Amino acid sequence: MRANDLKTGMAIKLDGKLYVLVKYEHTKPGKGPAYLACKLKDIQSGANIDKRFGSTDEVDAVNLDRRTMEFLYADASGFVFMDQEDFDQLTISADFIGDDNVFLAPNMELVVLMYEDKPLSIELPASIEVTVTDTPPGIKGATVTNQLKEATCDTGLKTRVPPFIEPGERIRVSTTDGSYQARA
Repeated sequence: MRANDLKTGMAIKLDGKLYVLVKYEHTKPGKGPAYLACKLKDIQSGANIDKRFGSTDEVDAVNLDRRTMEFLYADASGFVFMDQEDFDQLTISADFIGDDNVFLAPNMELVVLMYEDKPLSIELPASIEVTVTDTPPGIKGATVTNQLKEATCDTGLKTRVPPFIEPGERIRVSTTDGSYQARA
């Protein structure tokens, strides 16, 4: 396929390695031909690389199997997911999940990208709902804008929340940076 047809989330094979396209940008400089500046994530190592493709370059696209799975629990062997179609259970190691483990809550549905029946990566939703388990009390009369306090959530996530949030409340946080978005 041509490089111009690439979209975010697509997998390509490059130099014998499998990459997922994280971000791309079409660029037309004042001099010279147009190109596609891509940020690719190496599936094996998890490292990000930057690569430029000419708009007419050919790339080797790979079809990934996107399976909706439910996160069940985590134990010493890793994180256990259940396929929603055939109810098979799949254990994924903790280093594979990495820092995204604080966004996983039991019974949460997400998409697992598979290639030749091996998990490659997980796609988290844009935001999740969590319960605040611990946060200091708000200061009365503090009306300074953007005043935030530390909060610990039931999944282990630590984030900063507005002073009116109390323990036991459900909040919505972004999975890209873990920031507070709103009350749930």
